[in-house]
Amino acid sequence: MSSPYAAKPWLKAYPPQVPPQLVYEDRALYDLLVRAAQRHGDATATVFYGARLTYRQLHEQARRVASGLIRLGVRKGDRVAVMLPNCPQAVIAYYGALMAGAVVVMVNPLYMPRELRHQVDDSGARVMIAIDLAYPKVNQLNLEHVVYTGMQDYMPAPVRWIAPLKLKPPRIAYRKGVLPWASLVGAEPIAEPVPVNPADDLALLQYTGATTGLPKGCMLTHRNLVANVLQTEAWLYRARRGPALVTLAALPFFHVYGMTTLMNFTIHVGGTMVLQPKFEAREAVKLIQKYRPSIFPGAPTMYVALNNLPDVQKYRLDSIEACISGAAPLPVEVQAEFERLTGGRLVEGYGLTEASPVTHANPIWDRRKEGSIGLPWPDTECRIVDPETGEDVPVGEVGELLVRGPQVMKGYWNLPEATAETLRDGWLHTGDMARMDEEGYFYIVDRKKDLIIAGGFNIYPREVEEVLYLHRGVKEAAVVGVPDPYRGETVKAFIVPREGVTLDPEEIKQFCREHLAAYKIPRIIEFRDELPKSLVGKVLRRALLEEEQGRKEDQGRKEVS
Repeated sequence: MSSPYAAKPWLKAYPPQVPPQLVYEDRALYDLLVRAAQRHGDATATVFYGARLTYRQLHEQARRVASGLIRLGVRKGDRVAVMLPNCPQAVIAYYGALMAGAVVVMVNPLYMPRELRHQVDDSGARVMIAIDLAYPKVNQLNLEHVVYTGMQDYMPAPVRWIAPLKLKPPRIAYRKGVLPWASLVGAEPIAEPVPVNPADDLALLQYTGATTGLPKGCMLTHRNLVANVLQTEAWLYRARRGPALVTLAALPFFHVYGMTTLMNFTIHVGGTMVLQPKFEAREAVKLIQKYRPSIFPGAPTMYVALNNLPDVQKYRLDSIEACISGAAPLPVEVQAEFERLTGGRLVEGYGLTEASPVTHANPIWDRRKEGSIGLPWPDTECRIVDPETGEDVPVGEVGELLVRGPQVMKGYWNLPEATAETLRDGWLHTGDMARMDEEGYFYIVDRKKDLIIAGGFNIYPREVEEVLYLHRGVKEAAVVGVPDPYRGETVKAFIVPREGVTLDPEEIKQFCREHLAAYKIPRIIEFRDELPKSLVGKVLRRALLEEEQGRKEDQGRKEVS
């Protein structure tokens, strides 16, 4: 029997302007900046609280950083860690390290010493470029060279209303191996970037947020990352190009989603990035009103925060034209309200670190489907398989999503067994349960690991969360499975009510009865002021489960005593 996925039914649903196949030049990732500087030298590349850098300045400073890193002993293939929020230095350090022939390791500035130590030790990075606020943590690491920079290095003075300035940078003892940012940007510019083989040479070691165990380093080549940028450009076919394009860069660049769809994409087309070091809804609407960005990729919690800003109506947000939401499921109600506020289009997409990261998205200006992650991107093949047998399942049935394409990673760093398990015959096994409809639109049901099995029934948290978001009093919701002596597991919902709204557990359960089978209704409901989230706004179900486990252990100790 022929596979229903081999015919690629999604191609029939493609917008006419999007080609199913693209041409991929063999080019280094740093060439995106080189070409942008040649074509748009005097155009604004970044805006940081009013301070602007042109593409010519950005390119020259990246060349200086490359030279400075080489002077510190960095050679082709060496790993250089970059631990910065969204600021001009993050872009300069990233491209400068690439021009030196290094492999960039992007690090979350909020990581604690244990997490930092794992990434540094596992990657073998000997040099780090870090934000000065992280000095107490970074000082504990085993690094040969650390270069510190601060927000104030690129901020106009005085800027009194900026939240980051309320944090007083620590006093840094500069000595051998501990250097100021000026030591890099003060170097003579490198004449030419170090040549690389785009197909084989790594540009990035991006660590996954592991649900179990330690994070793994995804080996992404120059070709992987350039391919995903070109796929992004093709999907955003109606977006502006050159200096006319302005993007709101609120997604962190140290997350591969922000890195590809904001930093690398904007530089590729020669647009302007309005940098926001940490997403804050009030500041975001001020930036939108002032700089008029048309593209704003984000995570659902960002759009939730904007929707729920008490006086959001007084801001002009009508410059927003297109947003692709990723990192977590996009509730339909959140999508509808954001589009009402801005007049722009907000669609759900899908990706994972192992795929640079985007593999799917709904058409932005054409037909989309609610609850769907949309269609596979150009040159991206997909299958839904039975996780036990590996056989393709029929259209409409749930199985594990497999993807294959030019954006898929080379493998996991120093983990051949994990690589062999995840990459089989070129197919990336995502670990996500999904289905495809007859028109080729894909739907993520949930993570395999998040599946709740209650009394023998399979319950997918996302389905229950979607229903909870339909309730007008619910601002945010997360659903997990907790131990139950009778059913094995039962459904627990964590809910953040809207401001000024008082909710009752029985009211929520009754609402769910109108939309869900009885076995899917949350048996336990806990109201919260907030939910634990990653820095890109993804609700951390894992953290909620760990809390539940901690409660259970505490209760056990009390009963014993």
